[in-house]
Amino acid sequence: MSRKKIILLAVAVVVVVLLLIPFLKKKPAPTASVKAATPVVATILNSVSATGTVEPIEQVEVGTQVSGIVDKVYVEYNSVVKKGQLLAEIDKSTLKARLLQSKASMAAAENELTYQTQNFNRTKKLAEAEMVSETEYESALYKLNNAKTTVDRLKSEVEQAEVNLYYAEIYSPIDGVVLDKVVEVGQTVAASFNTPTMFTIAKDLKQMQVEAAVDEADIGQVAEGQRVEFSVDAYPGEIFTGTVTQVRLMPVTNNNVVTYTVIIDAPNPELKLKPGLTAVVTIITSEKHDVLTIPQSAIGLMIMPESLPGFEIVPPSMQQGPPKRGSSLVWIKEGNKLQAKFVETGVSDRANVEVLGGIAETDSIVISVGSTSNSMPMEGFSSPFMPGPPRRR
Repeated sequence: MSRKKIILLAVAVVVVVLLLIPFLKKKPAPTASVKAATPVVATILNSVSATGTVEPIEQVEVGTQVSGIVDKVYVEYNSVVKKGQLLAEIDKSTLKARLLQSKASMAAAENELTYQTQNFNRTKKLAEAEMVSETEYESALYKLNNAKTTVDRLKSEVEQAEVNLYYAEIYSPIDGVVLDKVVEVGQTVAASFNTPTMFTIAKDLKQMQVEAAVDEADIGQVAEGQRVEFSVDAYPGEIFTGTVTQVRLMPVTNNNVVTYTVIIDAPNPELKLKPGLTAVVTIITSEKHDVLTIPQSAIGLMIMPESLPGFEIVPPSMQQGPPKRGSSLVWIKEGNKLQAKFVETGVSDRANVEVLGGIAETDSIVISVGSTSNSMPMEGFSSPFMPGPPRRR
């Protein structure tokens, strides 16, 4: 065999060996990793988010019940006013003229009433002496009654004219601050069919409220007395606090989205909150402080023996009887042993869950299993360690 052929044969053998090396290596045994954590004392908090608008607790629209030309205005925007303070006046010349006319008409009617009273008294005496006919007596009585009716009617007209003259002066019904002023001197206001608004007054800007729109999916968790935190764009990074004071029953539908109005009391001692500000609201629906918690991922973790080579899988002990209602299955890691246990759980905030009993603070709780394991959350899985629901007949 020639030297060239020997070299080619040797190269071919080397190539074949290199190709076979990966298949000749022994595959490593499957490995698994178990991640665990100890219980911690923490706060469990659940909340509902919404948006709303900052508004005064009491806001009054002040108008006029008489028509006329605005003669005087005594306040401006942001003016602080007291209850009974004069805000504006409507021109009184026409109203005074109507009052004088009504009084004059009533004076004439009273004179007529005096005359008809005297005439009736004379006619009555003559009728008793049978010196006038019954028709004359009835005529005198009729005229007397008409005179009385006329006096009563004109008396009410005088009273109405006096009231209208009083209404020409616009007074503040409450202590507060003028938020809006929609009239100026010389402007004509007409009160024919409704009461035109002249001023809007907020009672006390140190006590505000937030009208929040809560989605129908969350409204069941909201109740009066719950603590609230909210923020406004006017003060980035600052958190304001409040309390739920009312959950209104009337739904509000907008673009097929149903919400309910929740009223939140919001103290405003520094007057930072202004009417109309948009608030991003967080309603604390449940809150528990200093409770023993474990990660939510530890609850309902299913571990099969074949999925964790090298670990001893121990089912839960049934010495204490079947698990109680509200119990959850967790795994305790002790070296290479994984012990299943039922623990009594409380409230959860979707990240952590309260543990009421069944484990110690020093226990190492399995929160995940990785690598080649076949573990999975128990959602939709019926554990052989958990009692099932009663069957329906």
